[in-house]
Amino acid sequence: MNKIVLTCIICFTLLTSNILFAQEMTSPEMADVMRSEGKIYVVVAILVIIFAGLIAYVVTLDRKLTRLEKKITDKKG
Repeated sequence: MNKIVLTCIICFTLLTSNILFAQEMTSPEMADVMRSEGKIYVVVAILVIIFAGLIAYVVTLDRKLTRLEKKITDKKG
């Protein structure tokens, strides 16, 4: 049973990759238009803000968890 599933997955992957390679390699027109109008910088700035916010959230969450873990270990010990 496992060999059949593995064979099906491999066949699906090979067929999918063949379809993806059949696409033309052209430059994205939307990126060129946005770059020429200066809007690409707005998109990049928004992405940077989002990633910075996510990183700040993860750091603060890590600090809170570290404090909680320390309190738990202090109570036990």
